[in-house]
Amino acid sequence: MTRQEATHTQRIPLNKDRVLRTAVALADTTGIDALSMRRLAQELDVVPMALYKHVANKEELLDGMADAVVGEIDPPVSGPDWQRVVRGRILSARRVLLRHPWAARVIESRSAPTPAVLAYLDSMAGSFRDGGLSADLTHHVMHAMGSRLLGFSQELFDTSGPSGPPDPALAAHYPHIAELAATAAHDEGSTVGGGCDDQFEFEFALDLLLDGFEGLRRQGWTSARAKASHRP
Repeated sequence: MTRQEATHTQRIPLNKDRVLRTAVALADTTGIDALSMRRLAQELDVVPMALYKHVANKEELLDGMADAVVGEIDPPVSGPDWQRVVRGRILSARRVLLRHPWAARVIESRSAPTPAVLAYLDSMAGSFRDGGLSADLTHHVMHAMGSRLLGFSQELFDTSGPSGPPDPALAAHYPHIAELAATAAHDEGSTVGGGCDDQFEFEFALDLLLDGFEGLRRQGWTSARAKASHRP
């Protein structure tokens, strides 16, 4: 057997799982914008055409990568405290998204939810229902939570610039914004900026929402009654 033949027989077989795992690792290292079918083929030591046996195109590759990442989220745990169950799952999702900073953008860019995302959302809806929330309330809870269900949220402003005292001229025009900026805790590792404690802000909003949902559940809230109360 020649050296080339021996190398070929020892090569790890290419399959969809290996393609996706390598693509995820490559995106973690180089960023999602640098990922291409050609770059991925180089990483796998195959010709680009070999990839198309496993993923039809770049969009299908991104779909699969999104599913691979969502598949890392911890499964739901059983328990009588639905808020604790939901909170734990969402914070697990957040840890996964922080390991793969590009993934939130990819998930948001999909034209339709991928199978793993749908399964995750279905199980989250099940956790709300198991906690005693009606189907009506759960429907509106899912809308209210939005991307927080998957552990990320959209910020109003990019606060990633250098932290420090606000510019006096800016403070003169926007005194309340300057006041808030001056009171912000500093967290240099924050994904929302150097002036905010990212994890604290996320958990603050999450707990606020969950407490609010529990209050509505106890009240026997219905959308029909809520809409009726807002009619002139």
